[in-house]
Order: sequence, then C-alpha cells, then structure tokens
Amino acid sequence: MLTERRAVTALRVFLVVLFGVLVVFQTLSLPGAIAYNTQQNPHDAPLRWPLTAIAVFLVLCVQVVLVATWQLLTLVKKDRIFTTASLKWVDAIVWAIGAAWLVFVGMLIFVGFNADDPGMPMLLFLVTVGITVLGLLMVVMRALLRQATMLRTDLEAVI
Repeated sequence: MLTERRAVTALRVFLVVLFGVLVVFQTLSLPGAIAYNTQQNPHDAPLRWPLTAIAVFLVLCVQVVLVATWQLLTLVKKDRIFTTASLKWVDAIVWAIGAAWLVFVGMLIFVGFNADDPGMPMLLFLVTVGITVLGLLMVVMRALLRQATMLRTDLEAVI
C-alpha cells in the first residue's frame, strides 16, 4: 500500500510537470519553431497555419490524456477505480488517442503522396502504428475495467 501511494504521488508530480511543459510547447515553442521554419523555407509558408493547428491539437490530445489519468489516479486513491465513474475517463483517453490517430493518418496520407524521400512517410507510419497499438491497448484495458467493475458490483450485491 505504501508503495502504491508513493507511485501515485510521484506520477501526479510528473503529470503536472509534463502538463506544464506541454503548455509551453503548445503556446510558444511549436508555433515559434513552425514560424521560423516557414521563414527559412518560403516554399513551406502555406503550411505554417495548418501545421501550427495540427501541432497544437496533438498536444491538446496529450493534455486530455493527462487530465483523464489524473482523474483515474484520484479514483485509485479513493479506492473507487472499479466504478462506472472511471469508465468516462478511460473513454476520454480512448477518444483523445483516436483523434490523434486520425490526424496522423491524414498526415501520413498527405505526406505519403507528396514526399520525394521515404523517410518522413516511414516515420509517420511508425508513429501511426504506435498510436494504433496504444489505442487498441486502451480499448482492451477499458473492457477489463468494465468486467472488473461488474464483478465488484456483483460481489457487493451478494455481500
């Protein structure tokens, strides 16, 4: 129990740090880097705002996952993780991963048809496959959580 409490506390600290870093990236670093890149390569100028929107949206998807994880940790701490309240937070994670997956598939298709070099399409394919695995893993974890919740509810009804 003590180890679980420490792990939850440490995870919360790192979630806050990661969220803060993502806000900086979302508001300053990514838009600034994309603006600089398009100034250095004027032929990429039409991509500045679409790339900025995509980057900000992808960071937002990660932030949704972080907030949902925080809420799930709260339920773990209160020993309420095996309740229906936890399912909505897992759903939020699944939807955020699904939204990011759609964006990466769109980028993969766009870059795949316009690339001269196979490097970027291969990198996007790798990331898309990784996000696919993560999303499917979360769907399986959600099913396990639902089963455990039903078992706990049935057990409490018997007792």
